[in-house]
Amino acid sequence: MKIAVAKGDGIGPEIMDAVLKIFNANKVPVEYETVEMGKWVFDKGFSNGMTPDAQKTIESLGILFKGPMETPKGKGVKSVNVTARKTWNTYANKRVFQTLHGVDTVFSKAGIPIDITVVRENIEDTYGGVEHMLTHDVALSRRFITRPGSIQVIKYAFEMARKNHSRRITCGHKANIMKITDGLFLECFYEVAKDYPELKADDVIVDDLCMKLVTRPDAFDVVVLTNLQGDIVSDLCAGLVGGLGFAPSANIGDHICIFEAVHGTAPDIAGKNIANPTALLLSGIAMLRHLGLMENAAIIENALLYTLEQGIHTGDFGDKSKPSLNTTEFADAIIDNFGKTPQVNAKPLLPNKPVTQTVFKLDKNPMLVSQELTTEKIIGVDMFIESEEQPAAIAKKCQRHAGVKFNLVNISNRGTQVWPTGSVFTNLVNQYNVRFESLDGEPLNQQDIIGLYVSLSGNFKICSSELLNMWGDKKAYSLAQGQ
Repeated sequence: MKIAVAKGDGIGPEIMDAVLKIFNANKVPVEYETVEMGKWVFDKGFSNGMTPDAQKTIESLGILFKGPMETPKGKGVKSVNVTARKTWNTYANKRVFQTLHGVDTVFSKAGIPIDITVVRENIEDTYGGVEHMLTHDVALSRRFITRPGSIQVIKYAFEMARKNHSRRITCGHKANIMKITDGLFLECFYEVAKDYPELKADDVIVDDLCMKLVTRPDAFDVVVLTNLQGDIVSDLCAGLVGGLGFAPSANIGDHICIFEAVHGTAPDIAGKNIANPTALLLSGIAMLRHLGLMENAAIIENALLYTLEQGIHTGDFGDKSKPSLNTTEFADAIIDNFGKTPQVNAKPLLPNKPVTQTVFKLDKNPMLVSQELTTEKIIGVDMFIESEEQPAAIAKKCQRHAGVKFNLVNISNRGTQVWPTGSVFTNLVNQYNVRFESLDGEPLNQQDIIGLYVSLSGNFKICSSELLNMWGDKKAYSLAQGQ
């Protein structure tokens, strides 16, 4: 079995060498092919942070084990970490947070055990990175939440919860505010939940979730969230168990999977051989289990847990009255403890069942489309215009362009209605949303919308526009605050 390895930037090569040393000492039956990825590859002129040969190798092997990587600042390039996850559609980011004895936290000292798995949607949301300046004062970021993408990650979370005999799966969301986007994610959650009646499925608003995680983390088991919220909540959970240095990460896709440490490159200590390799080691152990190497994974994890229980530590954690080990010494201590069993959370020695890697040769991009169950119709349009005029003056001009097919419904500014009703205490910026709907709810076509666009552009710069759609009798757009 062969996998691709990218050592990363900063402390990446040191901690990767330590982990591979542990794997080799345990005779893990895996070969490694090193690929070129990271900041130094950006610096060589590859704008996505990887060479074409690296991409070809990873796509042929299906598994990437990677160290932390840095994206050059101020050069207009995208994060290589995000690019890799999105390019290969690793739609589920799984991060397991468990109490590690020997890593002191306020919860371990209070005797409160933590065992939380966060499953974060990994492709969509604001991480699409589609942003525009609408005016010199107003920036827009588009947030993509799709039904097929949501179902992919939620179904993975339920399958994982069932396999691990989890007691509860919780959807974190902000559907009380983002009723369309988070509302769709939450709708998909309960749609999938119907197929898993043995699991307790519930939901919680994400800000309330954060409060409960830091007061009663032991109440949660599996939590599934959208991308940005999942990013924030997973780092919060890392703080509960000692920090990102103890947080493994697996990015799961149908064709390619990425296992990585999600902490930074720590350039201030790079080359000093003092970095903590635990997060990358835990990610590697998750990779071994993914590959069916259960016995190797259990031996290595038990050795790590035993080592931590003995108070052995690197300089970033542990009992400061005991001398810390450097990266190499810490790896050697784990190797010396092969075959030993920790007192807490010992892993059973299951037999290896190596997975035969399937090499996918795709000749076209997979298209994810759900079945459209009701009839779609266009009933209006939101025109986002630039103006420094007052709402009443804008309304007067817009009404002249409505013609015989449109009715000016409302005008909003930063999502708050300012016409036909509003308050002079509402501060304005120079970008308005002018909403037109069809007269008597009659369906419109795109030519009608284009005609209105052309007419309205005689008075205003139109920054953007969005169709107002309906599926059946359900409006597929949000109302303005106060509408």
